Amino acid sequence: MMTLKVNGHDHQIDADPDTPLLYVLRDELKLNAAKFGCGLGQCGSCTVIVDGKAVLSCVTPLLLLKDKEVTTLEGLGTVEKPAPIQRAFMEEQAAQCGYCIAGMMMRAQALLQRNSKPTDSQIRSELQTNLCRCGTHMRILRAVHRAAHLMDTAELMTSGEGSAQ
Repeated sequence: MMTLKVNGHDHQIDADPDTPLLYVLRDELKLNAAKFGCGLGQCGSCTVIVDGKAVLSCVTPLLLLKDKEVTTLEGLGTVEKPAPIQRAFMEEQAAQCGYCIAGMMMRAQALLQRNSKPTDSQIRSELQTNLCRCGTHMRILRAVHRAAHLMDTAELMTSGEGSAQ
């Protein structure tokens, strides 16, 4: 039995320490945004954030997650109040089939947490791990820039700089 912290909540998990995180998220915690794509860490559809870093959950065993914080797409926002990255992907209509999008959003979120104003080159470099066969790459790029703007605007509003004087 181990405690796994996911989306700010502790969960008691009774699984073999070698079990990939993806299986626990989907099968035990019913968090289905992270997808099983290849099972080999080559497609990125299973990407989550662990302690601020994008991680491929299909190849990350539970034993590496002791005392770490896991964030899934479900932990960023809700249907009623989407996170900036979720809102930006919707507004830019960046999904076509949608299979890769959760992983793309999580990798982009991790980038934006480190770098609030990434260049096109930095975004492309960060997202190259995630495969998308639908061809919405330009919309995804625009969505990441939009999310950066939304996050920056939200930060200004909470700091009081964006309010009328």
